[in-house]
Amino acid sequence: MIVLGSELQKTLFPGRPALGATLLINSMSFQVVGTLPHLGRGDNLWLNMRGYIPFSVMESSFPIKGDNQQGAISFIEYQPTRTDDHVLAQKEVHKIVGRNHQFDPNDENAFDEWDSIQSSKMVGTIFDVMNMFLGTVGMVTLALGAIGVINIMLVAVSERTHEIGLRKALGATNRNILFHFFLEGLLLTLGSGLIGMALAGGLMAVMGTVRGPGGFDPPKLVPMSAMLAIGSLTLAGVVAGLYPARKAAHLQPVEALRQE
Repeated sequence: MIVLGSELQKTLFPGRPALGATLLINSMSFQVVGTLPHLGRGDNLWLNMRGYIPFSVMESSFPIKGDNQQGAISFIEYQPTRTDDHVLAQKEVHKIVGRNHQFDPNDENAFDEWDSIQSSKMVGTIFDVMNMFLGTVGMVTLALGAIGVINIMLVAVSERTHEIGLRKALGATNRNILFHFFLEGLLLTLGSGLIGMALAGGLMAVMGTVRGPGGFDPPKLVPMSAMLAIGSLTLAGVVAGLYPARKAAHLQPVEALRQE
């Protein structure tokens, strides 16, 4: 029996199921009893181009060439039952290999190993720091955007003072004026957010067609993140537009009509 990696399955059985099929390796027949999901990220395929057979079959039918190679292995892949036990599992593997090959399992120079769980934690820490940094940049960007909205709305109020006075003289209430400028701020931030998100989506689509270094996925637009970004920008713009809107609503009609 044999278990196929995801890429090896696609290569040997393109467009058809592999389970139950038979493979010939050095004139020996192996039945496919399972397949593995894609391992790793991006274009890193070396883990996925493998087939796995029982060790006893490998030892008897495909022995390592050379003298004194009885029971020899090139490397071991193992997975702990729980992720938090990866250090304990590592020590147990050291003990077993050290006992079988008569050397001190505590000798760090005796092993050349890669702890994928530890590496994953290190990468996760790096991404957490990046997320904090990008989150801080996003907050600063929202603050600058809010300041820009305040300035735009204040300029709009100052340039349309005569219009505000005329509307109030014709019967517009403070609530009407407040709602008018509040709606302008809402449309300004929401519209600019949607335009920016559309441009970002187009840029990501173009970058997705470019093949980058191995192991890196092309950028993708996450709908939830896009909605959160637009919602945050709109909320910041609405809050920022309240002061100019309130200022416009409390202008006296006579004073507003006097200003040019």
